[in-house]
Amino acid sequence: MIQIEEAQEILVNHTERIAETEQVSIWEAAGRTLAKDAIADEDQPPFPRSPLDGYAMKAADIDKASKEAPAKLEVIGKIFAGYVFEGVVGHGQALRLMTGAPIPEGADTVIRQEDTEETDGKVSIFVSSKPYKNYCPAGEDYKAGDVLLKEGSVLNAGKIAVLSSLGRTEAEVYRRPKVSVIATGDEVVAPGETLAAGKIYDSNLAYISIRLKELGMKAVISEHCADEAEVMAERIKAAAKISDLIITTGGVSVGEKDIMHDVADILKVERLFWNVNIKPGKPTLAFVYKGVTVLCLSGNPYGAVVNFELLARPVLAKLTGNCGLVMKKKKAILNNGFSKTGGKRRFVRGHLEDNKVTVFEQPSGTISTMAECNCFIEFGPDTPEALEGSEAEVYIL
Repeated sequence: MIQIEEAQEILVNHTERIAETEQVSIWEAAGRTLAKDAIADEDQPPFPRSPLDGYAMKAADIDKASKEAPAKLEVIGKIFAGYVFEGVVGHGQALRLMTGAPIPEGADTVIRQEDTEETDGKVSIFVSSKPYKNYCPAGEDYKAGDVLLKEGSVLNAGKIAVLSSLGRTEAEVYRRPKVSVIATGDEVVAPGETLAAGKIYDSNLAYISIRLKELGMKAVISEHCADEAEVMAERIKAAAKISDLIITTGGVSVGEKDIMHDVADILKVERLFWNVNIKPGKPTLAFVYKGVTVLCLSGNPYGAVVNFELLARPVLAKLTGNCGLVMKKKKAILNNGFSKTGGKRRFVRGHLEDNKVTVFEQPSGTISTMAECNCFIEFGPDTPEALEGSEAEVYIL
């Protein structure tokens, strides 16, 4: 039996980052990982522009202007953002312009509208200015040749806005992982089917498949398999042809119907590990088939949840190069106490809010409290009891 950190390291070390790339529309690029540096082709802005509504002029013409002794300049035109004044601002002249408009040749400062008064084609300036005050130069944001986004950046709205400012309509990104999810268990049936005596509805397949979607990817296979080792072995053979990762649930303990050990023998693979020192989810098996990692999670509903979040997510992070997929940890204060038995590390359902966490403790075979669960609370092997108001380690979902 190994520790969770050892299992994570083994899985990551047996995973290769996806190297294949594809071009996607920037409108569909959120959450994707950039495959090449985004480099500016030109300065931004490509021209000097006004940061406010006002008048552009030569600072030398108003160096002594004040409320008591305003400078008076001839207004030679008006432009809005998106338009260009074709002339040149000379001494004694001013151009009315709006925020974002290009500052014309000859002008080296802009005075805000509130410090002026225009009458009969003349504008009175009530303040002095120095050259290049209220003046956004070309390249103020970035220069041609600047690296604005690094390869490996995970694209969000802000980063996609940068791409858009470069005039890009597409981004080269790494392709998404192809993950297959196969649930076992003769005792479970798919939602919508008739629930015969002794059967329960499956929740593991739904949880893992939907979590993949929430994490920005999609299961290429999402199916149930009967508790027959030969059938499961064939399913894994087929899935390995199109998958970067295969996740199974169930069949990993030591009962007569726990088929995954037989599956490993049929496939002639060497086990990476079996049994992790955690509760729930101890009976976890991993192996590699044809270069594809197969992670066999507990069939216990909450055990499958813990296994997926703690073990599958680091693999997905390695595949994508997105370290943000790994669970984040923080300290929080317990709203209620918790008593545990056994010598394993325990990961308990909880709800985190305002740095305080409430323990939801139910048998690990139950799933109902997952509706409000947004974190795991870890209790160490030597922590038989945690008191209300004490500090705990929390893993954020």
